[in-house]
Amino acid sequence: MQTERGRKMKILVLGGTRFLGRVLVEAALGSGHEVTLFNRGKTDPELFPETEKLVGDRDGNLDVLKGRVWDAVIDTSGYVPWSVRESAALLADAADHYTFISSVSVYDELEEPWIDEGHTVGKLAPERVEELKRMEADEAIREHYGELKFLCEREVERAFPGRSFIVRPGLIVGPYDFTDRFAYWINRIAKGGEVLAPGRRDKSVQFIDVRDLAEWILRMVESKADGTFNATGPETELTMQEFLDTCKETVGNETELIWIDEKFLLGHEVNGWTDLPLWIPDSSNMDGFLKVDIRKALHAGLKFRSLEETIRDTLAWESTRTPHERKAGLDPQKEKAVLYDWTEKGL
Repeated sequence: MQTERGRKMKILVLGGTRFLGRVLVEAALGSGHEVTLFNRGKTDPELFPETEKLVGDRDGNLDVLKGRVWDAVIDTSGYVPWSVRESAALLADAADHYTFISSVSVYDELEEPWIDEGHTVGKLAPERVEELKRMEADEAIREHYGELKFLCEREVERAFPGRSFIVRPGLIVGPYDFTDRFAYWINRIAKGGEVLAPGRRDKSVQFIDVRDLAEWILRMVESKADGTFNATGPETELTMQEFLDTCKETVGNETELIWIDEKFLLGHEVNGWTDLPLWIPDSSNMDGFLKVDIRKALHAGLKFRSLEETIRDTLAWESTRTPHERKAGLDPQKEKAVLYDWTEKGL
């Protein structure tokens, strides 16, 4: 792959102040690139005073982008294809390269593990897309997140044939993660005591530190990479027990993991992913979702920091956050009740 590393680029970031977008901007500025942000100016508008900031809206207010030229576009905020179509079409002659942040959620038929980039994706009939366009965007995204992301990919590829880089991340974790999923386990283990651990100890989990993802994406942008890449981690298979044990060792708290089987948890209305992030029950028949093939990205230079570093840095960032309603994780009283029932039954 021909590299352009060392050449300073003019990069337009669509979004750029939240989580991955924020870390991408930090990485780009750290590499000496000239960054322009385009967003609505509502999320952390005080960030990055050294950048040019263009205020607009992807839903019909792109005027500030007209007549401008950039080397590359990084799209961190595209969720519906009709909006992505407008921005990609407008920028097709204004930029040499377009990076779109998609998701492994595009994939369908998740029964088997090690899904690669050629795996079956979720599809929507054209008439259903038209129905979704008439809905509130947030509602449409909730109903068909993965299918809409795939249609966004197609719009980018049409506008930038041979010069588009499609990234399909798995669960992104680390500092600035507002989803509370990865952080649930770190905070819970830091609290100490008996911790409910779900299902099989050897069940595989995958996630990627936002900084590793951002640094790799930037290198690929600098190289004008083309194609679609799964991007999650770690490099070798990680089990739920290995993850939780590493959390215990890194946090250094007195914690006892109480492993409870799937049937018992489901019988107590404990939900996978939302109540217990990173856990998807075997009965969901979705082994492929957290066992994605990343060999293509590894070949393209994707690297990972240690799990211990991600845990430490996430915990440090969590300590700076103001109290807020958690978006994911098991309610403490519910956890206590389930642990009590499990112990009382002698299981």
